[in-house]
Amino acid sequence: MTDFTMFGLRPVLMTSLEAQGFGTPTPIQARAIPMIMQGRDILGLAQTGTGKTLAFGLPVMHALLSGERPAPKTTSALILAPTRELVTQIATTLDNFARKTPLKVQRVVGGAGLNPQIQKLAKGCDILVATPGRLLDLLERRALTLHATQMLVLDEADQMLDLGFIHALRKIASLLPKERQTLMFSATMNKQMNEIADAYLDRPERIQVSAPGRPADKIDQSVHFVAQGEKARVLEGYLKAHPEELALVFSRTKHGAEKLMKLLNGWGIPAGSIHGNKSQGQRERTLQGFREGKVKVLVATDVAARGIDIPDMRHVYNYDLPEVPENYVHRIGRTARAGATGRALAFCAPAEMGDLRAIEKLMRIELAVAGGTPWADDLAGPARAAARKRGPQRGGGGRPQQRSGPSHDGAEGQNRKPRPKAFGKRAGSGKPAGQSGGKDRHRRSA
Repeated sequence: MTDFTMFGLRPVLMTSLEAQGFGTPTPIQARAIPMIMQGRDILGLAQTGTGKTLAFGLPVMHALLSGERPAPKTTSALILAPTRELVTQIATTLDNFARKTPLKVQRVVGGAGLNPQIQKLAKGCDILVATPGRLLDLLERRALTLHATQMLVLDEADQMLDLGFIHALRKIASLLPKERQTLMFSATMNKQMNEIADAYLDRPERIQVSAPGRPADKIDQSVHFVAQGEKARVLEGYLKAHPEELALVFSRTKHGAEKLMKLLNGWGIPAGSIHGNKSQGQRERTLQGFREGKVKVLVATDVAARGIDIPDMRHVYNYDLPEVPENYVHRIGRTARAGATGRALAFCAPAEMGDLRAIEKLMRIELAVAGGTPWADDLAGPARAAARKRGPQRGGGGRPQQRSGPSHDGAEGQNRKPRPKAFGKRAGSGKPAGQSGGKDRHRRSA
């Protein structure tokens, strides 16, 4: 498919595509849209910034335009995403296409009032975009039922696993009709994702348009070897070398992100922060200031690794390397959007040499050295142990301590990958539903 006109989408959607400047579908859109319009379940694998939202959004809206309007407290299509920012991005994109149609798009996320969301759902909606924890809150309050939901979309399902949402997903699946169309999209694939696909999808069409773990080709990647205590000043130098260009800086901890943001502001660099301790309103205001250029530097935890789409952002700094190498792919995917070019620079302290090697192994490349000298193994080992002992209270340089219970942040966790014993199975699969050994826990503030 080389043109959106070849899909047979409804005229109102074609008009919106033309008005918004979409002419040629991306590879994931070209392969996924026809299959979804045929009613097939889909497992779509594509790197960030390749147009996954429209790959499922357009055929979902196409199908719903021919159906009946939803009854009160129901939704015809449910889209689940792991973070508030990604939910907002998806809902905004779909709403731009739904404005000249009878379709109603709603979003529900944590960090916002429950009562206004309950009121919005009272009349029903065609498409509901939600984080799993907040959706369960609303289901338990009987503000919504899923018995009439025809389509389920799991976007960035691997991150939902990373954030511990498996119990919430299992509960939600048990409330959905057994006969439905299910679409799963992600940028990475692992063993647990295969288990999820086996549980939720019925003879899916697997679509892979790029190797898992590979970032956009137009990102210039490099690493700067620097001691943990010197990172802030090195970052200052890079930021002041590009004072008018937007930059996204990733910190491993919420405390570290907030401290670094205040430090940069003190040095005359307009900076803001988003992380799990911020309310939804605070996060949205900060992102808006970043989009408008009032805030030049956004310091964030992995809550921003997916769901931020700002075409003008050219720089991503990994102030702290992620412990899960796949998260590096999502972080740097925030730049080089929509065919643009971008730069990703990683800071590597002695304690992070293992993390760097894991990233390079995943991506099958060796990052170019922008500064410093690689740390020796006999130095990296003790530094890693010392960093773990210090914990997050040392200004964001230390590693977060493991917690026995789930995080209630709903948008970021400790990157721990729970290993569920079983998942609920789709009707017709001939496979038994998973049994829970006790009352499931899920995140309430997603």
